[in-house]
Amino acid sequence: MRKLKNDELDRLTLEEFKTTEKLPLVLILDNVRSMNNVGSAFRTSDAFAVEKIYLCGITAQPPHREINKTALGATESVDWEHAENTATLCKNLQQQGYKVLAVEQADNSTSLENFKIEEGQKYALVFGNEVFGVEDDVIEVADGCLEIPQFGTKHSLNISVSIGVVLWDLTRKIKFG
Repeated sequence: MRKLKNDELDRLTLEEFKTTEKLPLVLILDNVRSMNNVGSAFRTSDAFAVEKIYLCGITAQPPHREINKTALGATESVDWEHAENTATLCKNLQQQGYKVLAVEQADNSTSLENFKIEEGQKYALVFGNEVFGVEDDVIEVADGCLEIPQFGTKHSLNISVSIGVVLWDLTRKIKFG
């Protein structure tokens, strides 16, 4: 066994990525403070070919050196847009046919392993502020909450880790059943 070189990974060019079919997923970052987390969201969204990222409220926007540090160019490949109000954006996306799911620990949440993808359904995944999580008014308008099962002593995962876990799980379910 040997480690593959970058030119052996058969990755898409930026131009190819822009025109390739994306997963029916968008990310919504709800008042995320850390620019490193924003950059990581871009990089992970590129890896899983999500449609778009919405940067809401105080969430920093590219171009910015701190975002670029972790995005590694993904701010160029992944479409993004800023929205001032997350709840309003969620309502607009619902009108466009998206099912809005907040990733949050909430009563009546669905544990990620039990979540079933509806064929043909588009999903908007809301990830919240590092301290306060997803805002209450956003949870109120969401179609549901997804919760990542945890078995240790800590109450939460870093948002960049949460994004990776959720996107991998949903990608696996969409692409491989």
